[in-house]
Amino acid sequence: MALMVIHHKVRDYTVWRPAYDAHESNRVGAGITNGRVYRKAEDPNDLVILLDVADVAKARVWASCRERKENYAEPTTSKSATIKQGDHCLGIVRRSA
Repeated sequence: MALMVIHHKVRDYTVWRPAYDAHESNRVGAGITNGRVYRKAEDPNDLVILLDVADVAKARVWASCRERKENYAEPTTSKSATIKQGDHCLGIVRRSA
């Protein structure tokens, strides 16, 4: 099992959260589960999301498609979602046993 880490700045968490929850079946279909959303104390619209990843290749495909949707199509987000593989703010890492 691997772990996906996403840093995401949203416009309004209270609007964003229901949209995030509505995409649960998309994440599960890509083998991405157990999402945990953490909010920065100083800015509750600045998020870190941790997700369990069963299939790294599928998760990378999902991340690239999801980035385009979040950055350009959804009015609930800002353009600062960082979910590119290899970026310093997102990685898919293997968990140690």
